[in-house]
Amino acid sequence: MRKILITAILILVCVNTFAQNMMQSQYGSSASGLSSDRYDRNGNPIDTTAVVDASTVPIGLSSWTIDERFGTRTAIPVDTLQFGFQNTNDNGGPTGHYTYLGNLGSPRISHVFFERAETTQEFFTDPYDFALVTPGKVKYTNTKSPFTNLTYYKHGAGRRAEERFKAYFAVNANKRLGFGFDIDYIYGRGKYMNQSTAQFNGNLFAYYHGDKYEMHFNFINDNIRVTENGGIADDRYVTAPIEMADGGRVYKSYEIQTNLEDIWNKNTGYHAFLTHRYNLGFYKDESTENDTIAKEVFVPVTSFIHTVKVDMNTRQYISYNDEQNRKYFENHYLGTDSTDVTKYMSVKNTVGISLREGFNKWAKAGLTAFLSFEHRRFSMTDSIEGTPGQYMRDYKENVLSVGGQLTKAQGKTLHYDVLGEVAILGEDIGQFNIEGRGDLNFRLFNDTVRLDVNAYIKNLNPAFYYRHFHSKHYWWDNDLSMITRTKIEGRLSIDRWRTQLQAGVENITNYTYLDNVSVGYTDANDANIKTYKNNVTVRQNPGSIQVFSAKLRQDFKFGILHLDNEIVYQKSSNNSVLPLPDLVLYHNLYIRAGLAKKVLTVELGADVRYFTQYYAPDYAPAIGQFYLQNPETKYKLGGYPLVNGYINLHLKRTRFFLMMYNLVQGTGERSYFFAPHYPLNPRGLKIGISWNFFD
Repeated sequence: MRKILITAILILVCVNTFAQNMMQSQYGSSASGLSSDRYDRNGNPIDTTAVVDASTVPIGLSSWTIDERFGTRTAIPVDTLQFGFQNTNDNGGPTGHYTYLGNLGSPRISHVFFERAETTQEFFTDPYDFALVTPGKVKYTNTKSPFTNLTYYKHGAGRRAEERFKAYFAVNANKRLGFGFDIDYIYGRGKYMNQSTAQFNGNLFAYYHGDKYEMHFNFINDNIRVTENGGIADDRYVTAPIEMADGGRVYKSYEIQTNLEDIWNKNTGYHAFLTHRYNLGFYKDESTENDTIAKEVFVPVTSFIHTVKVDMNTRQYISYNDEQNRKYFENHYLGTDSTDVTKYMSVKNTVGISLREGFNKWAKAGLTAFLSFEHRRFSMTDSIEGTPGQYMRDYKENVLSVGGQLTKAQGKTLHYDVLGEVAILGEDIGQFNIEGRGDLNFRLFNDTVRLDVNAYIKNLNPAFYYRHFHSKHYWWDNDLSMITRTKIEGRLSIDRWRTQLQAGVENITNYTYLDNVSVGYTDANDANIKTYKNNVTVRQNPGSIQVFSAKLRQDFKFGILHLDNEIVYQKSSNNSVLPLPDLVLYHNLYIRAGLAKKVLTVELGADVRYFTQYYAPDYAPAIGQFYLQNPETKYKLGGYPLVNGYINLHLKRTRFFLMMYNLVQGTGERSYFFAPHYPLNPRGLKIGISWNFFD
């Protein structure tokens, strides 16, 4: 870890120095900013009307993400966040919405149903969204001076420490062309036995913004290696440690016996993405603010769009302890020494033509028509041990779909985006998606109120690995029906009152999920004792399931004292198939003050994460997915307040925090378990530091 950290810092320093010299040569020292969102060297907003000192390096800085279908840009804040830095490396999410296995970088699933993403064709990496980046999440930056961010986190010390190092670099070659890279390295050694995680993820990006030609490109590489321990052998090591000590010393976390050892899940992914467009339009003169100088501005009328996305993933399940496997898993299809490998590849092209919004007074909305073609290929084992015939098989799927989009993004009062798509040929024929979102802004009591609405109706073909999957311990080939999902949700935001109220309802027909199907084995000496081994399959609920959810965020401020609150209420109409906690809570009490003439910002406080008891999903180590608990042995988890105390400091370009994690360790009926047999990390010290460099 130290070698990687030192090497990365040296590389960034060298690249940054070179880029700074190049930028000064390209722009000169008196150039103005590229964007109205300008920041000084400390990351603070500056007056854009002020005269720039010719002796300084200009800091024009803006960031955005793009839509994966059309490459449309969405502005995002520059990474100069002062508030909440202590929660930016929490595997459970900044407000504690996720069930996870305790270790940093471990798989996770949200307690809040409306935050659960749909299962993708990259099935095995879906639970690792904590660290993985998709093309739509890549952050592009336009900067007058090279921008670098280095961030380091650590939890604990010694052989059981968790560490994470992140590096981000962006530079412009000129006003229109920029590029950079992002590195994210996670090494969670694990507070418990056989639990380590290692992730090395990175991406390269580039963009060009011309009047007539625009382009965004990124290349992402994922490397995920997770040791699977099947959970601890007996929950009482955590819930009743004195009882398990049997008069001796209490076991430390890394001394507790686990169900599995010498088992790994490894995922390697490569993702290339390019979206570009050619604009037809005209130039017109536009006066500046002082109305004395006319500037020629290009007005796009029509855009021709092309997007290509290539995804490849190799998932490998590695196990060496056959005796332990046979005790834990119910089925063993491929033998002891076999290789359990699954591969996925997809190439998707989208072409479209867009009539741009606002090119004249009659163009009140933008209209886009598009066509997409996707080729998918899956490779996996096709015969069980001892069966003659083909050992590996390729499954090929092709999908042709058409669609359209209507958008209004200009103006201050009303905005909307409506998109429809239908598959007309191929494996997903009949699949369709109609979704829309909009916002209305109006004045109320001398404040601006924002009403956001989003809705969709979808008819979806279940992901390939729900339909077919062959491996060492799980094997299925299913003829599944289309999944129909209908949802409507609204959100009311009043900034002056620090209030946000959100509510929605969703109906799902043919809900598709992973279930525990172990039959149980009767003990030879006692017919009343049954042993249940691990076995997973796919099921569909033939009827409809409704989920209602409401969320209130209400923050209070009394001088330097702050209290931030989030309350989520949700209800599932079928808790046997889709169990959810009724309440998910987050509360943060802290003081915030500026010291040393407000150069130093200090936050000191404690927060708590809590969800009510429910039958939390179990975890299947052979595929790295969450599934329903066995109905014969299931038990409720939750009702545990996860409390963290922290101090968060921000000084010019540097952010730093100290946190004591899991302060009330050991309380509650089930103590600090979020997933069955997977306790959270015990009490420990976390630290984090982040530097921003603007030159």
